[in-house]
Amino acid sequence: MDEDQDQRTLPGGRGGRRLGGRGARHVARAAGPVNPAPPGQRGGRYAPLTDADLWAIYRTAKRLLADLGMGEVPARLRGDLLAAGAEARGDRVLIPEALIEAAVDGAAKRFPLYGRDPARDIEVGGDRVHFGTGGAAVQVLDMDSARYRAATLQDLRDFTRLQDALENVSWFTRCCIATDVPGVRELDLNTAFALLAHTTKPVATAFTVADSVAPVVAMMDMALGREGAFAARPFIKAHISPVISPMRYGEDAVEVVYACIDHNIPMSCITAAQSGATAPAPLAGFLAQSLAETLASLVMVHVIRPGHPMVFSNWPLVIDLRTGAFSGGGGEVALLNAASAQLSNWLGLPSGVAASMTDAKAIDAQYGMEKGMTALAAGLAGGNLVYESAGMTAALLGASFEGFVLDNEMLGAVYRVLRGVEVSDDTLGFDAIREAVLGEGHFLGSAQTHAAMERDYVYPRMADRTDPRTWEAAGAEDAWTRARAEARRILNDHRPEYLSTAQVCAIRQAFPEVL
Repeated sequence: MDEDQDQRTLPGGRGGRRLGGRGARHVARAAGPVNPAPPGQRGGRYAPLTDADLWAIYRTAKRLLADLGMGEVPARLRGDLLAAGAEARGDRVLIPEALIEAAVDGAAKRFPLYGRDPARDIEVGGDRVHFGTGGAAVQVLDMDSARYRAATLQDLRDFTRLQDALENVSWFTRCCIATDVPGVRELDLNTAFALLAHTTKPVATAFTVADSVAPVVAMMDMALGREGAFAARPFIKAHISPVISPMRYGEDAVEVVYACIDHNIPMSCITAAQSGATAPAPLAGFLAQSLAETLASLVMVHVIRPGHPMVFSNWPLVIDLRTGAFSGGGGEVALLNAASAQLSNWLGLPSGVAASMTDAKAIDAQYGMEKGMTALAAGLAGGNLVYESAGMTAALLGASFEGFVLDNEMLGAVYRVLRGVEVSDDTLGFDAIREAVLGEGHFLGSAQTHAAMERDYVYPRMADRTDPRTWEAAGAEDAWTRARAEARRILNDHRPEYLSTAQVCAIRQAFPEVL
């Protein structure tokens, strides 16, 4: 197209003046490029398991539930399971294959995760990949001292504001525990309020006890302006671990499940078995047991309310068998979570896995290697929701503001990989190649190159692409230093008011525990 024909009315132009060609491009670039690979790209290209492997693991998982069953089943759930066709054998409850398959068939296959801002809603399921956060770090990597200290409520507020400005983080789960907030109810209410006040993305939290669910829902209704508004469009998801490996239920978490279903809160039911400790060390046996345990969560939800939105969150975790320490990075973590995503997607269930859980304490080469490798594997395997993917350090014991900034850029690169290569007559560009070869001998400045610049390429803001002399002249900064400056800039500039003063006062009057 001739550049004089490329005309449009630009918002904010004087008198709606029509600009075309070079002028239009200058204005568009000043506003910032459109993200050529936004969240929600398609995954599934990496398949570490064959069809025969998938069937073998699934059959073993079903056999574990049918022959061994689940232990420590709370009385309320025990009654619901038996009424649905499970069998009591001593102190265990056996779950037959028919009930497992009914739960899989009846599960919600796709559902929205609402943001308080509808423009930030995402859909879970299918082959779309979204990276978000998670974790319950009790320490924060301090930006001033570069040392770890106890996490506070103010840190949680700041992390929430920071990620609100990061385009490649699709949803936010509280990433740290406010260790300065005493009491279970106080912690649950203050955590929920921080999420409510400082972001409009989909969010997730954990409820320490079931009694915290109703007051948090009441708080959300107050923010939305009417009773029942939250249940109609729930923008908080609950992270719950109702199964304790190996193969038993956790009573308190099961009660939280009942409470969340009563209030129409979608859930991630998380299995977090650890290889060689609470699950087998051989990877195949590990996958079979962890799949069985996550299926036990799905069956639980099915017998309470069939089709209630549940993310099938099978998170294989690894320990270093030499020391017994939890390991968040490494090839086994990448492989197991990719295999878990493949298994869940093969069953047609919305998949949740964990990645980017580096063991590194500093923002260093180990940090980048472990995060990039595990996040890319999870994305390529098609994990619908990839948790822990921003900001976490020290095998989930720590969280880092600089890490959030760097991980946001890393995730943008992963989305670009997932987008893949679009092949068409236009992108193959035979005529453009011929013109360059027979003409100026390069592609710089060509119309094809201009079109591809913003359509096909993601440009990093934190990664340094200058030559060594330019880098040295600019201060020879490393990535940690650049990310620290960017995190501070965002925290200084990004102070959105998502609740009015009147709403804050009303919530604090109703819930004096909110600090």
